[in-house]
Amino acid sequence: MSLKLFAAPMSSATPVVHAIAELGIDCDTVMFDLASGEQKSPSYLAINPHGVVPTLVVDGTPLFEALAILQWLGERHGVERGLWPAAGTSQHLVALSWTTWAYVSYGALVSVLNYTQSPQADARLHHAPLAAEALSRLDAALGRLDAHLAKSRWLLGEDFSLADLIVASVVSYSTYCGVATDGHAHLGRWLQDFQSREAFRRTWAVDSQVE
Repeated sequence: MSLKLFAAPMSSATPVVHAIAELGIDCDTVMFDLASGEQKSPSYLAINPHGVVPTLVVDGTPLFEALAILQWLGERHGVERGLWPAAGTSQHLVALSWTTWAYVSYGALVSVLNYTQSPQADARLHHAPLAAEALSRLDAALGRLDAHLAKSRWLLGEDFSLADLIVASVVSYSTYCGVATDGHAHLGRWLQDFQSREAFRRTWAVDSQVE
């Protein structure tokens, strides 16, 4: 199987790069400089008409959207490596539920928060009451995740899986956007364990920042 990933440093493609590292699979990776607009070139738009990363080309067929790529990697390569539950199992349903929740339900609230307060967003879109409401709902959402993590070390039990990688990547990003994890002890422990993984540190270049 031929895999080619189009990505960019510190972008929504980074969790995919991380997943590939965890899986230990061969993949030709092309890193774009988003500031230069490489992702808007005609040749890339022919692969991904949205002009964004990531895109994973599988045997010549492009697959885009980070969640779709990550779930596909789990289904195709994660089961045999013990990093994704087999189809037909109860844990498979849990994995699909939490990973989709992270990108869709939780991710939508993070987008609202960014539009209403981020310095990267048009100031005309800033709205302090809506930002406060988004933060309140995000905290409540993290409370539900924290309650789930109180049952076991990782999302699916005592072993790390790509479900943890997917959900923790989104939650980690949200903390950069101003979401606090204070008061969620199980969540804090889980994030620390996730960010201590060698593949995480290598992918996110944490080692270069640690003396």
